Amino acid sequence: MKTKVIEKDFDTVKTFREIKEKISLEISGMTFDQIKEYLKVNSIKLQKKK
Repeated sequence: MKTKVIEKDFDTVKTFREIKEKISLEISGMTFDQIKEYLKVNSIKLQKKK
């Protein structure tokens, strides 16, 4: 049985991993309240982009 290799234009797993690492670096050292505010501010940014 031959395996067909398909080259992807967009790698979801790689992209999601990069996003998680970026967020992790940005929130490291923050308190719980600071993290909640960070998430609130950044979720508003995402909603406005739609």
